[in-house]
Amino acid sequence: MATRPRKPRPPRAVPEGSAPEPVDDSLAALRDAALGCKRCPLWYPATQTVFGEGPANARVLVVGEQPGNDEDLAGRPFVGPAGRMFDKALEELGIDRGRVYVTNAVKHFKFERRGKVRLHRSPDPGEQRACRVWLEGELARIRPDVVVCLGAIAARNVLGTKFKLMQQRGTWQALPDGTRAIATVHPSWVLRQRDSESRAAAYRSFVTDLAALVDLL
Repeated sequence: MATRPRKPRPPRAVPEGSAPEPVDDSLAALRDAALGCKRCPLWYPATQTVFGEGPANARVLVVGEQPGNDEDLAGRPFVGPAGRMFDKALEELGIDRGRVYVTNAVKHFKFERRGKVRLHRSPDPGEQRACRVWLEGELARIRPDVVVCLGAIAARNVLGTKFKLMQQRGTWQALPDGTRAIATVHPSWVLRQRDSESRAAAYRSFVTDLAALVDLL
């Protein structure tokens, strides 16, 4: 029977409501600091911080919403059912995920327990704000040519609260520094569609939105 992994020990003790400062300007130092983050209460029940992964010089940076159960246990982003659907879409388009940096707007899994099951809950605005320092740090260090937002939480954190995902998905946007950005649905939204026909249609539109990346990778 599988056992829940032990929560990794943070690199150094920090008081509640704060986080360690990175020791330098590298992506590795930012990741190490995020491991000890206690800026919001989500760190306590979560197994571990789930930081981004991928090349530090990636041309494309993909932002999801938050880790799920599988990501919380593995300590890696996009490894659960939604991540596998994302991988499938990239493979269909001929895009190597290894050339893409993937991360989440929120780095800890927020959930509620129902018996032995941990059910996903959306992070509230305060929790998102507390975590924004890590996403901003990733963007500043990687300096991608394109940012891809998967889901409404990712889009709001990157493109602002006035961005309307379902009306503006698949259209190019410009960030304040000139970086191009595009948003689409999160693959978990595709999985939640009510029947196989709806899921197939949602998946096709998801792939169509991601096809904008083909010429970049």
